[in-house]
Amino acid sequence: MTQDEFHTALPGHAEFELPVSAPAKRMNGRRPGRRPTQPVVVEGPPMPELTASAPAPEPPPETPRIAGPADVVDVWDQRVASGLAFLRRRLAGAYDVDDFGFDPELTDSVFHPMLKVLYRDWFRTEVFGIENVPDVGGGLVVGNHSGTVALDALMLTVALRDQHPMDRHLRLLGADLVFRMPVLSELARKAGATVACNPDAERLMSEGELVGVFPEGFKGIGKRFSERYKLQRFGRGGFVSAALRTGTPIVPVAIVGAEEIYPILADLKPLARLLGMPYFPVTPTFPWLGPLGLVPLPSKWLIEFCPPIPTAHLTEFADDPMVVYNLADEVRETIQATLHTLLEKRPDAFGS
Repeated sequence: MTQDEFHTALPGHAEFELPVSAPAKRMNGRRPGRRPTQPVVVEGPPMPELTASAPAPEPPPETPRIAGPADVVDVWDQRVASGLAFLRRRLAGAYDVDDFGFDPELTDSVFHPMLKVLYRDWFRTEVFGIENVPDVGGGLVVGNHSGTVALDALMLTVALRDQHPMDRHLRLLGADLVFRMPVLSELARKAGATVACNPDAERLMSEGELVGVFPEGFKGIGKRFSERYKLQRFGRGGFVSAALRTGTPIVPVAIVGAEEIYPILADLKPLARLLGMPYFPVTPTFPWLGPLGLVPLPSKWLIEFCPPIPTAHLTEFADDPMVVYNLADEVRETIQATLHTLLEKRPDAFGS
């Protein structure tokens, strides 16, 4: 069988390169030792293309960076530089103070950081209903008053500055006694407080400020421990008239925790009259421990802002005694009911 006949006899699936004998090479005119090259053609289904590639290796996870001594030095350098810049501005008088003597920079840089130690670490304060305080515009925040020393007012200012989304300042209305004391008067003015009178309150609210008032006054902070969380009389409702004249909402607020910081066991009225004070408290630690008796007990604090009471539709009734009395009574009942609710949330006065 010749080579061509052999190829013809094979199945038609492939052509193979067959070896050629030496005589044939010479007959074909090729040099010995070389073979004719014939292509190998394989018929059948096409081979699938390999498109998948090996996945790229994932980068190794980043190792968290540990702060070193250089970072600590940088932080302290920034604090020192900030402190020196603050002192430079104070000495040069390059800071703003409003018509009432309020110094926002001093309040945010000095007063509130010190008060936050009590607010967060000592009293472990929790705040509820902060969304009820308006984001902009004037408002009257009305709270219960207690605690022998008016720390509840100060903690309320910290709560608003610390928890409110707009970091709002609270402008407190204080008693005349506060502004008759030389050093305390200046500090109160710098912190944003002013005398508790309707003209000042109305002006602040008209300028879009939040104003804080405690209608119980000295009757609230000077009451015995046996009367704790029982609201005293709200006076003549002057705060309601101020809100009605300006059409600003009234936000009741209930504060639990202040009653336990200096529990009043007795009131030495003769000594109080001699010193010109509204009361002279006797507590479990004062005056027995001297200056140490001024350290407040670490009670657990809860503060809740209640839904605001609108007054814009009642502006023409600002001088109506019945409207004023009914609105003041509504605020008082709201605060009293909220106090009972908060006390149920806090079964242990000194728990966590």
